[in-house]
Amino acid sequence: SELYWISALVAALIDVGFVFLLAWRIRPERFRQLKWALVVAAVIFWSALWAWVLWSFWDCCYSYVFPDWARWLIPPAYGLLFGGSGLALWWLALRLPGNPVVGFCVLGGLVSLPGHLWAIYGRRMLEKVPLLQGVSPSSALVFGVPEFIFYWSIIIVIAVLLRWAWEWSRRLMQRGAAVP
Repeated sequence: SELYWISALVAALIDVGFVFLLAWRIRPERFRQLKWALVVAAVIFWSALWAWVLWSFWDCCYSYVFPDWARWLIPPAYGLLFGGSGLALWWLALRLPGNPVVGFCVLGGLVSLPGHLWAIYGRRMLEKVPLLQGVSPSSALVFGVPEFIFYWSIIIVIAVLLRWAWEWSRRLMQRGAAVP
């Protein structure tokens, strides 16, 4: 539990700097334009993260709580689920007071709570997984918030890059069409 509390503090400090930098660089108007890029970035990110996690940590962690077939189904399913969550977060962030990037990331951190509550109490992960025995539910839940803030911050970066690539390719195609 102590390691989780320390990790939560370190992750929160990293998040403050990362989110501040994103909020400073991405104006609300630009954030508004990221709608579908955020959805695509979230699907890509969460699918890739879950594929990596399930294949890298299956034997020491996830095999205790998921059936074998879950290794194939969870990555695309969670990618789509979190893609939809990204759209909802974007919509809510634009309606909250303050900077929408900050709102998006904070809401993204809170998204960790239902999944972690389900893993802790529904799947009894802290009891079943030897690596997690002795970890308190509160420390695991608290750590999940800055963990997910970091993930959603990365998703914003990916979305900005996707949007930039889309705009660049459109300009390139328009220039090509204008040349006789």
